[in-house]
Amino acid sequence: MAIARRQLINFDTTPFYHIISRCVRRAYLCGQDKFTGQDFSHRRQWIEDKLYSLSKIFTIDIAAYAIMNNHYHLVLRIDKETAINWSNTEVFQQYQKLHALSPIAQQYLGGATLSKGQQLIIEELVSSYRERLMSISWFMKLLNQFIANRANREDNCTGKFFESRFKSQALLDKSAVLTCMAYVDLNPIRAGIAITTEASDYTSIQTRLGKKQANSKITKANLLPFAKKQLEYGESFIPITQAVYFELVDWTGRIIRDGKRGSIPNNLPPIFDRLNLSEHEWLRQTRYFEARFKRVAGTWESIKYAAKQLGKLWFQGKAPKPILDPT
Repeated sequence: MAIARRQLINFDTTPFYHIISRCVRRAYLCGQDKFTGQDFSHRRQWIEDKLYSLSKIFTIDIAAYAIMNNHYHLVLRIDKETAINWSNTEVFQQYQKLHALSPIAQQYLGGATLSKGQQLIIEELVSSYRERLMSISWFMKLLNQFIANRANREDNCTGKFFESRFKSQALLDKSAVLTCMAYVDLNPIRAGIAITTEASDYTSIQTRLGKKQANSKITKANLLPFAKKQLEYGESFIPITQAVYFELVDWTGRIIRDGKRGSIPNNLPPIFDRLNLSEHEWLRQTRYFEARFKRVAGTWESIKYAAKQLGKLWFQGKAPKPILDPT
């Protein structure tokens, strides 16, 4: 039986989530259609631009993204603290960037004197809108709806464009966040459509490296920042320094591209110790993340704890074990 989305995406469990949305049609979402010969690569920019605009409205941070031919990946963080600290006026101002406000909300913003009954309605609206503005489900609804409508107009057709539900994985600990980010950033290299991270178009790693096209709206400043020093999981940063993350991704990408085990730099083992992962486990997770984890991702202990918290006997995952050959 499917688990309700409100249970799978719950910021009391974790603020970080891996999102995958796939195109339902035979034709490619954003690449060269093998059947018709048409090139839809320009649609990648649509998604990136919409990600940028929505991130300026929602209290949802983008940690990583990769826009592929017929699907895309996101690593998102729910910024609950910012949403809670918004005033009523700020909530209405943000929400009206998405939808028209009700007349009573417009009166409130205009400074009109409201009755007690109307004030109660305002509080109910604010509560509802605040929840939506930190909801990944609403974020994804508006993103996919925009892309689907625009693509349908371009294709002069109607019907579904994306699968009915996007896939979400709760990233339970910092090891899950970092391995998932690396998995997402290395998607084009693993798929054989890019050779280096700098050449991986429409990915967060390319954006962070400052290699984006001049007309791109999304920049490094629009992405969740890295920690300047080691921080605890769950704070408002990615729990690793930028330099170490780049080195990890570069090393992992070389191994994936070359199909060889390679050798790990001397300054990286402490990172694996802090993540409670071995070199082999890091390589396995960054290469087969979707296959290894389903609804939740993290260390074996984190998965067992999340299952208990959500009243489940277990979640599908893989306990770490020795690997003779990670390739």
